[in-house]
Amino acid sequence: MTSIGGAASTGMVDWNLAVATATRLVRPGPEVSRDEARSVVAELRRHAKASEEHVRGFTRMGDDIVRDTPVLVVDRPGWVRANVAGFREILKPLLDKMQERRGSSPGGAVLGAVGGKVTGVELGMLLSFLSSRVLGQYETFAPASRDLPAGGASDSPSGGGRLLLVAPNIVHVERELDVQPHDFRLWVCLHEETHRTQFTAVPWLRDHLEGEIQSFLGETEVDPMTVLERIREAAQSLAGGRPDTEEDDGGRSLVEIVQTPAQREILGRLTAVMSLLEGHADFVMDGVGPAVVPSVGEIREKFQQRRAKGASRLDLALRKLLGLDAKLKQYRDGEKFVRAVVDQVGMDGFNRVWTSPNTLPTKTEIAKPADWVARVHRKAES
Repeated sequence: MTSIGGAASTGMVDWNLAVATATRLVRPGPEVSRDEARSVVAELRRHAKASEEHVRGFTRMGDDIVRDTPVLVVDRPGWVRANVAGFREILKPLLDKMQERRGSSPGGAVLGAVGGKVTGVELGMLLSFLSSRVLGQYETFAPASRDLPAGGASDSPSGGGRLLLVAPNIVHVERELDVQPHDFRLWVCLHEETHRTQFTAVPWLRDHLEGEIQSFLGETEVDPMTVLERIREAAQSLAGGRPDTEEDDGGRSLVEIVQTPAQREILGRLTAVMSLLEGHADFVMDGVGPAVVPSVGEIREKFQQRRAKGASRLDLALRKLLGLDAKLKQYRDGEKFVRAVVDQVGMDGFNRVWTSPNTLPTKTEIAKPADWVARVHRKAES
């Protein structure tokens, strides 16, 4: 197996072991013939291409942008490899800091050698769980590799990154919901293409988001073992060893345990921008849908029911622990914000949100769209 970004085992996490563990534990996808699999991949690529024009026309964004970010149709192990590479890239400053702190403690070197492998296994368990739940993903911070190409550098007009479509998960959900496959696949592509448009049409967005994440991680002073223990609890829940994790930890997520006052401010801004991005994608998906996806009403209704229902008690506990419940709330709150702003000032008026980091909504404004309109539009008019 090709090592992820270099050495097989470095610092706090053995990344290659995480990939190997997740790949070994990943659930098999739905049964499809070889011809059907080829057909699904080809159709997803066609839909991804068609979605570019649909999204550009509806959002009025990115007409003059040439996208060099690749669209990759992957299986579950491919999604794992891509995400491990992304995690390693964005978490490197934090893990280096944690490694330095642990290395200065008695027996730190021994703990490092053992702990990196333990954490690699546990991270792999979590990734195997998540790999069957993601339909698509725009990887903003993706480094390129031989089998997983990425777009241009961060200072290029396209902003780098790559678009992933997880074929077996899309087929699984369309069968589970009993919806028209052609329509569902295009509907998913519309959502993910919106994310690609956001980052390719707004050149400063990627660097702004990365800066906020690094500022958040830079403020982390929590003991390394606390973070590792939280990952361990999640992995044990997945294995059935800690069925009551949600009650035991008071419902805290991995993110919530590392907050300083400065981090809470940063997290508020990150929550607002993620709500904007996810809500905008849902808004576009539903706005374009009726014209190009005949059964969009049925798909939306069934998919919303699936989101709200979740799955088993274990699944709900893990969603809470990993902060995935917050992501579901971001879809709802962000979509309401976008819809309210477009209703008040139109699409061009809404698109002022992409002018600079100063025009992004605050967490309070996400809940009160009229406040954003008053701040951004009245200030601009005056």
